[in-house]
Amino acid sequence: MADIETLQELYVDELKDLWSANDQMAKALKKIVKQATNEKLKDMLQSSQDGIAKHTDVLKALIEGQDEKLKKEHCKGMEGLVAEALKHTVEEAPKSGPVLDAAIIAQYQRMTHYGITGFGTVAAFAKALKLDDDATKLEAAVEDMHRGDDLMSELAESAVNVEAVEG
Repeated sequence: MADIETLQELYVDELKDLWSANDQMAKALKKIVKQATNEKLKDMLQSSQDGIAKHTDVLKALIEGQDEKLKKEHCKGMEGLVAEALKHTVEEAPKSGPVLDAAIIAQYQRMTHYGITGFGTVAAFAKALKLDDDATKLEAAVEDMHRGDDLMSELAESAVNVEAVEG
């Protein structure tokens, strides 16, 4: 980060950081999805992995579009979120059932909100840099993540949390 002097350099650095964040979240979700008991939740976690892969492809293309070497920048922020997520859903998880599913949704949303913030930030950088095509692609990714987050909230409020209380 010390070598960064321009917004363009910061933009590329943040794209590389988000690539790392996406890879870490995808890896965590592979473990977490096995813990889910609600079928709709399992399906949503699976399709979320497809979305993450699609967003990662966008990040790689944008990095290459800046004539940069295609390599990740390790994201310590997501590293912490993933460690927490795995702790609460796999390592020290509630017993199987709606309470575990509620924990999974909570951890998924924490990681997703990190992604929304990161992608929103780089979209704003792209706009400032007059990289309109980049901004459009990044904003579309933010919209995808918001949709996934909203669907998780709906599932939690309509089914999982209710079942966890009745449990």
